[in-house]
Amino acid sequence: MKKHFLPLLASLSIGLFFAACSGDSAGAIVINSDEENSEIQIASSSSDISSSETPEQHKLSSEAISSSSEKPSDKDTVIPGIAATSGASSMFGIPEGYESVSFSTLDAGAPSSIVVKGVGGKSGSGEGNGSNERMSGLLTASEWNDLDNWDFWTNLLNNNSFYDKPDYWKFFPKNLVAVKVVDADSNGIANVTVELLNGEDVEFATKTDNSGLAYCWVSLFGGEAKDLKAEDFSLKINGTQSEETLKLTTKSDEKININVIVDEDAKHPAPTADVAFIVDATGSMDDEISFLKSDLEYIIQRAALSSTTALRTAALFYRDEDDDYLTRHSDFADNVAETQKFVSNQIADGGGDYPEAVHTALEAALQDLSWNESARARIAFLILDAPAHYETDVIESLQKSITLFAKNGIKIIPVAASGVDKDTEFMLRFFDLATGGTYVFLTNDSGIGGDHIEASVGDHEVEPLADLMVKLIRKYID
Repeated sequence: MKKHFLPLLASLSIGLFFAACSGDSAGAIVINSDEENSEIQIASSSSDISSSETPEQHKLSSEAISSSSEKPSDKDTVIPGIAATSGASSMFGIPEGYESVSFSTLDAGAPSSIVVKGVGGKSGSGEGNGSNERMSGLLTASEWNDLDNWDFWTNLLNNNSFYDKPDYWKFFPKNLVAVKVVDADSNGIANVTVELLNGEDVEFATKTDNSGLAYCWVSLFGGEAKDLKAEDFSLKINGTQSEETLKLTTKSDEKININVIVDEDAKHPAPTADVAFIVDATGSMDDEISFLKSDLEYIIQRAALSSTTALRTAALFYRDEDDDYLTRHSDFADNVAETQKFVSNQIADGGGDYPEAVHTALEAALQDLSWNESARARIAFLILDAPAHYETDVIESLQKSITLFAKNGIKIIPVAASGVDKDTEFMLRFFDLATGGTYVFLTNDSGIGGDHIEASVGDHEVEPLADLMVKLIRKYID
C-alpha cells in the first residue's frame, strides 16, 4: 500500500486566484536572444476575471514549536507548517497504515513544526530513500541569498575547494554597483531601467525589482577586475544620467553598499507579475514534476490570497538533444488552471547522460514566453538536477541569456534537486546572483527521492518546498 499526502489546501477554489489576480490588460514582450541587443515585440493580452467570494483561509503556523515546551537551539533546523503525531513511522509522524493524510486533519494539539537536529549551516542528517514515490506537499527545501550574505559569498570563493568555480563557468560575480531607486517619499520604485556605464560603454543593464533594488555587475564575464575606481562608473536611470557619486561593492567588502537614487519623475508600475516555471523533464526528475503536478495550483492560490498583485503563470519543460523533444511550453496565462493542465500532462523521461540542455531552456524562456514588460515583477523558477553541457558555445549562450534575463528584470530562482553536484550548485548561484534572485535547494529532511548534497551555505531553515515558493513569490511581487 502506497503512502501519500494530499497537497495542503488542495480543495481551495480556483476562484481564489481569480479574485486576487484581476487586473488590466498588459503589454507583453518576446525577447529575441539571437540578437546582440534584445528585440522586444509588444503583444496585447487581456483578462476578464470575475470576482468570487473568498472562503475562510486555513492558516499554517510558521513559528518554531510554539506549542512545545522544548525550544530549538540556535543550531536546530526548523520546518514550519508540519504537525507531528505520536507513533510515527517517519520523521513526519505518519502512522503506519494511513492511505492518505491531510494536514488539516492532524492532531490539533500537536506542535506546528518539527525541529531537525543538526549542525548549523547544514541540512538535516536524514538520507534520501532513493525512491521516486511521490508524497505530495512534503518535499523540503531551504533558501540562501548570497546578496544578503556578501561576506560569506566572497569568503566562499576564496575557499580552496571552490576558488576555481568562477573560472570554470566563466562567471565572476565579485564586484558590483547596487542601486535602490526611490520616490520622494523613499518608497522603492519597481521596473526602472538601470544602466551602469564604464566611461561611455554600458557595463551592465537591468531593472529594479519590487523593492526598488537593482544589481549592476562589473566585469561579470571578463575575469578578475583589478584597480576598480568608483569615478570610472556612472548610472543612467530610465535613460537619464545620474550625477550621484557611486559606491562600489567589491570582494573585500563585508556587505553590499547601496546607492540610493531619488527619482521624483518615475512612476510606480501597475501591480502585475509574471511567474514562470522552467523544468528539467528528463528521467531523474519524476519527484519534482510530481510535486508541481500536485502543488502548483496551491502555490499560486496561496501566493495570491493576501496580495493585490495580479499574477500570470507559464511553464517550460526541457530535455536534451536526441530526446523526444528539446523544449515545450505553455505561455503566460491569467488562469493558473491553464498552466496546471499543461504541467499535468508532462512526464519525466529521456536524458541519459548527466548534463542537459539548460542553455536551450533559457533561450526558449526568453524567446517563447511573452513576458510582460510593464509588470512590477518577473520571476523564473529554474528547477533541475543537472548542469548545462560544458562546452564553449554553451557557456557563451548561458552568458548571453543571463545578460538578457537581467536586462529585462527577470529574477532567476534556481531550485536544485537531488543529483546536483558542486559545479551545478555554483552555476545556479551564479545565475541567481546575476539576476538578483536567490538560491533554493531541496534537502533530505523529507526522506523523499534521491540523496541531496549539502549546500555550501550558512545557517538556514528547512521548510516545505511549496510554502517556501509561496513565500518567495510574495516577497518578490508585493
